[in-house]
Amino acid sequence: MSADHPPPPRALPTLNAFTLLRGLFRRRRRTSGARTPRSAFVLDAIDPAWVQRYRQALGFPVPEAPSAIPLTFYYLLAQRAQVATMLDPAFPFRLAGTVHAENALQLGAPHQPALPLALNTTVAIRPPNEKGAVYATLETLGEQEGSTVFTCRSTYLVVRGGRGGYGRTRPPDTSLPPIAAWRLAASSGRAYARLSGDWNPIHLWRWSANLMGMKRPIIHGMHTLGRACAELERAGGRPLAALDARFKAPAALGNELALGADLHGGTFAVRCGERTVAEGHFTLGAADA
Repeated sequence: MSADHPPPPRALPTLNAFTLLRGLFRRRRRTSGARTPRSAFVLDAIDPAWVQRYRQALGFPVPEAPSAIPLTFYYLLAQRAQVATMLDPAFPFRLAGTVHAENALQLGAPHQPALPLALNTTVAIRPPNEKGAVYATLETLGEQEGSTVFTCRSTYLVVRGGRGGYGRTRPPDTSLPPIAAWRLAASSGRAYARLSGDWNPIHLWRWSANLMGMKRPIIHGMHTLGRACAELERAGGRPLAALDARFKAPAALGNELALGADLHGGTFAVRCGERTVAEGHFTLGAADA
């Protein structure tokens, strides 16, 4: 497929445990001369019951419009497109062992339930940094009839450098006013896996996390960001129009997370004890949204 023309669209694949098994057994390719993949998928309709389950699971306020889709829900669609793109033979890295480092979501035109949603994904691979780490950024545009409904940009650590998966941690920013706190149940990872299709073993049980080299299972980064989105909407009184985050440290199941935010300045941080788990910026939607 020419780099100047996107591939023909296919039905958006599902994400499940079998998808991740494919990633576990896929070998890394040589990067020299390799093309970066592009993908085009189409989703005929978004299941409103799925959206409702997501809203309830993450604690979103009851919307005025029953069909309202939270900003972070769109990641579930983009993730399916992005994982499929990373499983393309042209993607030069293994899916297993990648670390979700950053995520940015932004709303565009209102979603039209009667129209199919096109999801087009491009990949940009950064050169190795001074420690040898390599990051890949996948950007997915969700479009209907030429109008962008949402943009999702996900950055993954695909080759670890000298310091492993997460950057240097620092004391949390306690200057942000507290907004909310929640405790992660032992089953939180499995509950979010059923919702999202992301059955990465590091999120499920202690034994499965141990098999992947971790002492305890950790919560999905996008569960943390989705919960933060819900609490920011509740505190701000209206839906979010944009949200970006850097994932700074893992949060083990069983711990309590605390959200601090500057509602006027649009900054937030999620803490777990003395560590910052995620931090970033957000934009509230229009007052009449």
